[in-house]
Amino acid sequence: MTNAHTIWAKIASALLFVALTLSPPAAMSQQTHWRADYFPNVTLTDQNDRQLRFYDDIIRGKIVSINFIYTSCTDICPLDTAQLRRVQQMLGDRVGRDIHMYSISVDPANDTPATLRRFMRSYDIGPGWTFLTGSREDVDLLQRRLGISPIEPGARLSEHDTSIVVGNETTGQWIRRSAYENPTLLANLLTSRLQNHAPNAGERQSYAVAGQVTDTSPGAYLYRTRCRSCHTIGEGDRLGPDLAGVTASRPAAWLERWIREPDVMLAEGDPTATAMLPRYRNLPMPNLGLSHQDVDAVMTYLRAQDAARARPTGHQ
Repeated sequence: MTNAHTIWAKIASALLFVALTLSPPAAMSQQTHWRADYFPNVTLTDQNDRQLRFYDDIIRGKIVSINFIYTSCTDICPLDTAQLRRVQQMLGDRVGRDIHMYSISVDPANDTPATLRRFMRSYDIGPGWTFLTGSREDVDLLQRRLGISPIEPGARLSEHDTSIVVGNETTGQWIRRSAYENPTLLANLLTSRLQNHAPNAGERQSYAVAGQVTDTSPGAYLYRTRCRSCHTIGEGDRLGPDLAGVTASRPAAWLERWIREPDVMLAEGDPTATAMLPRYRNLPMPNLGLSHQDVDAVMTYLRAQDAARARPTGHQ
């Protein structure tokens, strides 16, 4: 569970991520070239039962994003997938042509190709984003080579590293990003920074498209990093419902608990919660591990947004 100090620490961490220059993950730091002699050519299976070799077929000569998920996850994986779905929408038909997106399962015993296909349909994943499964040993090896720590023996799947790795195999540029990264910034990395040449001053300025953060309150930070990929406030439904007016339309106690422990409420058969599922692709609200204090911050932010929307245009 987070507290106020943790929230601000995460804000500082997020700013640090933005400030980092492109560099390979720590595991690659001693390499001068990250080619076939570094990356294993293990065989993975995609959602369509195709056999793909990691180096030759998946990353060689490509600009890629790679993350690790499991389809039964009820906490960070859904958020990770929703964030990358926003990236895919921003990139449009460049995905699968100039840029390739891959999600690799850390639960190969259960994530069969058929399971991966169902997961993709639930999130309305478009062309160019490939989901993969393979042996646990091969997946662990890939994680280590990408600078990600594999799941420790005996640890729960939910403890896996949710980092997103973006890279250009041709130039050897690789960087690891947080699952809470701004999708616009991720899209910008894939389209501007990871090109076949060093970034110039104009490309560095392109970070501005990620938008200036004007509200640095804990609630605003939590909304941006936890909620915005699935929800809007007044712009219509995304993967989840539009949150405009939700603090007035739902009882406060119900909404606070729903934000904090949606998985528990669904398991209990809460009628309001279960009624929402078929309206939103049967995608359950993930448990984001928010504390009571976090939930209070989110509720305060949502109320403030509704109050701002209710004010006449131009009113100060």
